[in-house]
Amino acid sequence: MTDVSDYGDLRVELGDDYVATAEIRRPPNNHISLALVDSLAAALADLDRDARCRAVVLCSEGKHFCAGGDFNPEDGSTRDDAASRSDAGGSRRGVYDEAHRLFETNKPIVAAVQGAAIGAGLGLSLIADFRVAAPEARFSANFARLGFHHGFVLTATLPRVVGQQKAIEMLYTGVRLKGEEALAIGLADRLAPLPQLVDAAHELAVEIARSAPLAVAAIRQTMRRELADAVRDAIPRERAQQNRLRTTDDWTEGVRAMAERRLPNFQGR
Repeated sequence: MTDVSDYGDLRVELGDDYVATAEIRRPPNNHISLALVDSLAAALADLDRDARCRAVVLCSEGKHFCAGGDFNPEDGSTRDDAASRSDAGGSRRGVYDEAHRLFETNKPIVAAVQGAAIGAGLGLSLIADFRVAAPEARFSANFARLGFHHGFVLTATLPRVVGQQKAIEMLYTGVRLKGEEALAIGLADRLAPLPQLVDAAHELAVEIARSAPLAVAAIRQTMRRELADAVRDAIPRERAQQNRLRTTDDWTEGVRAMAERRLPNFQGR
């Protein structure tokens, strides 16, 4: 028997095999939003309290796993900015500020990555313990190509997965890595053909769920014990740099160039 729960743009199905599938439903691009982060954090917290769940598959409906933020080319803001303002003096509760909640959950996560995992989408894939990717998947930390500083705590997560040198190469250049390249550097753990992608991620989650749940939980806490602290430390630094660079001409040019599908002409101001 499968239990189904809806959390806004997220649907969670929990089966008899101790594996929950959390599917993002904002196709085709599944752009990140504050509401989506809130929904995913709430769903993962609920699954933490459910003994019937021992592992989670994170996947997305549509062409892309997550194509990052949906930017407004007029001013470089995300289309979620208006919704991210709180009632307290107009202060902003942003997507990146809330990302730490996704790293404070306890159940192992396997992400099934198809299409783009770009910018914040790359960050979202890195909340998972493992990434199963389609060969056509594209991973990119494209922030510098937008005239921006990276966010979604890639400061803490990306070097832990691919190493410091490869991480700064990705962050400086915005290079796009397909599935085979991601597998070669450890960014992807397994490859699977697109039609079998979610099934392959589910198979890995079932392998995990067959182990003793208390042992897996203890091992995960040991292996990731420093990650939550590193995530919290990264947020203020990333936020400060993003706020500073958001006021520059290069940021405006980078977002406009992306919308117009052309190379940006950065002036360093």
